[in-house]
Amino acid sequence: MKKKDQHTEKKPDLVVFNEDKQRYDAAFRPYATNVGAPQIQLPSNGSWKSSQIYKANKHLKAKYEAIKSEYEQLLEVLEYNELVTNAKFTFEPLVGETYHLYNNVKEEPFLSIIDPNSCNFSHLGSFRLTSDYLWERVEEQEKPVLPKK
Repeated sequence: MKKKDQHTEKKPDLVVFNEDKQRYDAAFRPYATNVGAPQIQLPSNGSWKSSQIYKANKHLKAKYEAIKSEYEQLLEVLEYNELVTNAKFTFEPLVGETYHLYNNVKEEPFLSIIDPNSCNFSHLGSFRLTSDYLWERVEEQEKPVLPKK
């Protein structure tokens, strides 16, 4: 039977012996090692975690709402482009100019340069061709009536 070496026998749990360095190193530990030392407690970070989760969720929801809004705006631009592009017109629209979309007697959309105040057709809206060759809806403003002298 082989005799155990004095250095390899198991030390009691309350003795701090470093097996790798073969020395007692309780004084070199960053924490207390004796039985009477205060208990090591992990800090409670539950409230910090919940507040961070709340903040992260608010941030992500705001970002989601912004992306959703931009998506809806893109869909609106797409619908306007399809509506105006599929309308009948016999001229080449110029970038930056405003055109008016009407329904004719057969309920077919057509694009015109004629102002809605000068036309009896059903006015669907006014649109401007952007530099990106996209149609944007123009909010119509009534022209102020000048007082007569």
